[in-house]
Amino acid sequence: MSEPTYRIVEIFETLQGEGYNTGMPSVFIRFGKCNLACHWCDTNYNEFGFMSLSQIMQKVHQFAARNIIITGGEPTIQPQIEILLNQLKSESYFIAIETNGLKDVPAQIDYVATSPKRLYAQAYEKRCLKRADEVRIVVDGDDVFDFCEQIEQKIQSPRYYLSPCEHHGEMNVLQTIALLGKLNARVAKPHWQLSIQTHKLCGID
Repeated sequence: MSEPTYRIVEIFETLQGEGYNTGMPSVFIRFGKCNLACHWCDTNYNEFGFMSLSQIMQKVHQFAARNIIITGGEPTIQPQIEILLNQLKSESYFIAIETNGLKDVPAQIDYVATSPKRLYAQAYEKRCLKRADEVRIVVDGDDVFDFCEQIEQKIQSPRYYLSPCEHHGEMNVLQTIALLGKLNARVAKPHWQLSIQTHKLCGID
């Protein structure tokens, strides 16, 4: 039986640049293809090659980090991803996932970071994850407040983050922190924090 192959955009080692685990040395496995199409996405997820399971593991073994981040594109739509995850778990890697949250996360995942997309609010109303370790929402419009409240009701998490949207090299930081203040002015509601893509600020991948 032949080993599975996967659509891979890139595999690289760097520091996690955003969210709760900012600064953690990590190996990113970035998959191709996505089930959404956000116009501001900074990943060329349709430009990928194919790598076998053994080729992926050979690449991963080149790096020192023991934290693996499965990302994309959208990792939850990848065929036979459980086989790769089982191999990583058998070698005692810690596995985190970055997902848009519309599909279930494989059981092998140790840490779930989900970034629901306001552009697809109706899809999240129908079906999405119920729990995550952190939620990150990109401020990409004027009605993000309502979407944040929607996601609070849909996805239970100990950590909620707002992230500026980058457009033509500029980030809408002022709009983001103003929304942050509005969310946190509510009484007895989840506390939201700021998450900036610090890897872009310091010029690393």
